[in-house]
Amino acid sequence: QVRLVESGGGLVQPGGSLRLSCAASGSPFSISIMGWYRQHPGKERELVATITRGSGGITNYADSVKGRFTISRDVARNTVYLQMDGLKPEDTAVYYCNVFIISNVGGANYWGQGTQVTVSS
Repeated sequence: QVRLVESGGGLVQPGGSLRLSCAASGSPFSISIMGWYRQHPGKERELVATITRGSGGITNYADSVKGRFTISRDVARNTVYLQMDGLKPEDTAVYYCNVFIISNVGGANYWGQGTQVTVSS
């Protein structure tokens, strides 16, 4: 049973910073990709950033967060981080951790419970 535990959300003023963390456990197989997605009220979940577990950590960002957010990972701890700087009100959303795991029967996505990020003065 794969378990993802998120932390770090909260309320911050515009221009402020937050750091999200997500620790993965319970899988006998290696994680391939780790990432963060977000969901605004009434909208579909969207990609924020992803990072590969290997290959030196290849990153991918949504255009809306490039230059402001930084994704990183700790391979030994199976943990992914999202450093969010220069936060804007439009970054307000529920943020979900995601891992993609390849097993002997194929690949599968797993999701965290979500953490609320609110950017407001």
